[in-house]
Amino acid sequence: MSLLHELFEKAVSLGASDIHLKANQEPYFRIHGNLTNSGFDGLTPEYMNAIVKEILPPYLEKNFEAEHEADFSHAEAGLGRFRVNIFLSQGVPTIAMRYVKSKIPTVEELRLPPQLSKLASVERGIILLAGTTGSGKSTTLAAIIDEMNRTQKNRIITVEDPVEYLFIDNQSVITQREVGLDTLSYQNALKYLMRQDPDVILIGEMRDKMSIRTALLAAETGHLVLSTLHAGTSSLAIPRMLDVFPADEQDQIRMGLAGNLYAIICQRLIPDTKGGAVPAVEIMINTPTMKKLLEKNKLDMLSAAIETGTEDGMQTFNQSVYGLIKSGLITEKDGMTYATNPEALRMNLQGIFLDEGKRILSS
Repeated sequence: MSLLHELFEKAVSLGASDIHLKANQEPYFRIHGNLTNSGFDGLTPEYMNAIVKEILPPYLEKNFEAEHEADFSHAEAGLGRFRVNIFLSQGVPTIAMRYVKSKIPTVEELRLPPQLSKLASVERGIILLAGTTGSGKSTTLAAIIDEMNRTQKNRIITVEDPVEYLFIDNQSVITQREVGLDTLSYQNALKYLMRQDPDVILIGEMRDKMSIRTALLAAETGHLVLSTLHAGTSSLAIPRMLDVFPADEQDQIRMGLAGNLYAIICQRLIPDTKGGAVPAVEIMINTPTMKKLLEKNKLDMLSAAIETGTEDGMQTFNQSVYGLIKSGLITEKDGMTYATNPEALRMNLQGIFLDEGKRILSS
């Protein structure tokens, strides 16, 4: 048994989400959000290079030699898949690996708001999962797709870099394409996507103008598009996408989003009281009020519309964190750390609720 396999095996048995390998340092695991010593000896630069030769796919060798970066998935026999990123530090490879669980968790198992299950029955539009790196947005997206696979007859095509969860056809027919392995680039895959007869399209990340335009075109022609985006809140996701475009194109894209966006889900993982982590979730639904704000370019009022849209299934981070504290899933201290507005949350916990959102919308 190789040392690398032993590392994988121990990481999986301890429930680690990530493995970090660095030259002249012992490997570290990330368990429940915290870095933990692995107990293995330090890795020499020579061994780090040997690991790269062992796991780097042949099709990425020239690219890694030229760019000193590589991102791919690795399947370890008997254990499952890992998302791998290799980069150079002081001329020596450094490796970060994320364990991808083979079983796709359900919305309930992830302790997500139950209304997210309803997203699996949406027929058209754009659904975005936003959050920072490591916030669990890809896992939530996989749970929604898997729910759809169990309940809907759809032709689902994904473009991912890399593939994180493997779906097995159930009610739906799913084709997963990995950038670098199955297609040369995101641009190539997206260029031909509409000719492949999809009902549902999963774009791994809204990363450039082409991916956003493709999503809008697909939604306008009756498809459902799901994707992820790096943004701190649901309301900040809109300007984040608009900033990708030059100023003279932003109005057109904003109107396209107003007409085709279905929902933006943003989440943050918070340490729970049992040593794990639970997601706080902000939900923005493109209601008539939200659509009107987008059309009139009143993006500064989106947060207020989320706060007042609870009857439509919306909630802010503060409202989500408040519920987690009251249910005993997280501590008040951790809630304050992860809340968007800690002062408002403190008032809520004291029984004081101000209709700030309604005041902003009515002004």
